[in-house]
Amino acid sequence: MTDEIILHNYPNSPFSEKVRVAFGIKGLSWRSVIQPVIMPKPDLIPLTGGYRRIPVMQIGADVFCDSQIILRELERRFPAPSLSPQNKGAPYGLGFWADRQVFQAAVAIIFGEIGDRVPEDFKKDRVALSGGGFSSEALKRAVPFMRDQYRAHLRFLEDQLSDGRPFWGGAQAGLADIHAFMNPWFVANALPHKAQETVAEFAQVQAWYARMRAIGHGPSSAMMPGEALAVAKAATATAQDAADPHDPNGRRPGDRVTVAADDYGRDPVAGTLVFADAHEIAVRRSDPAVGEVVVHFPRAGFVVMSA
Repeated sequence: MTDEIILHNYPNSPFSEKVRVAFGIKGLSWRSVIQPVIMPKPDLIPLTGGYRRIPVMQIGADVFCDSQIILRELERRFPAPSLSPQNKGAPYGLGFWADRQVFQAAVAIIFGEIGDRVPEDFKKDRVALSGGGFSSEALKRAVPFMRDQYRAHLRFLEDQLSDGRPFWGGAQAGLADIHAFMNPWFVANALPHKAQETVAEFAQVQAWYARMRAIGHGPSSAMMPGEALAVAKAATATAQDAADPHDPNGRRPGDRVTVAADDYGRDPVAGTLVFADAHEIAVRRSDPAVGEVVVHFPRAGFVVMSA
């Protein structure tokens, strides 16, 4: 089937967990392709054109890179139940809070604890991914400051839930909950013996976290990576050429561009512009393993250059 939702992920990926919880909220069936945690990723790169981060969602020959655009596409294709019934824009902005500010603190807390036991090939991969370094000693030194930061951000969540509401926006779990859930899940998954310490003073967060865990991931079944490539090759992308009359740089369908993340994993993906707007850019490219595909990226947090 070429219209199945295929999620390229791995079990410990916190950004994949966002998407898996969205599947649970919407009750969507999906196929799970497990990709390697580190490079090489020979069954992912033919789809994305060089983008290496996880998760990636594939529906036929349309490939969606980054949880931000994946969640937006799920909301577009499957509007009920909505992930954002009360606020259409603000919860997407909360994604940057979770993905950058809180995630940075969570990473230091986790790898300050387990950094000495991390395999060398993982460290080398993350150095290449981030363009920085991986120093267990530096992470250990950062832990006290990052524990303060992590606590401050959890306090925001505790305050939001302090009136007894079950979820961020009220009775129904949504996009803000998905973003807020990612880092407590990441810490609990990586440091199960330490996680309770980080939430001990936050009774509302603890109860909310249990409710979020209970949502689950929706029905899923495994798919082999090679099968996903074959699905793409047999399909035709649904994205259509469309000009953006408000593009501040005058880009038009057919222009050659590169798209890359602006924070880490900055591998540029080259292709021909299909459409773009304030939220999304889609480029057409081809690879012998998958044929012609259209790769979709968010605009916020991504850099577009003329190729």
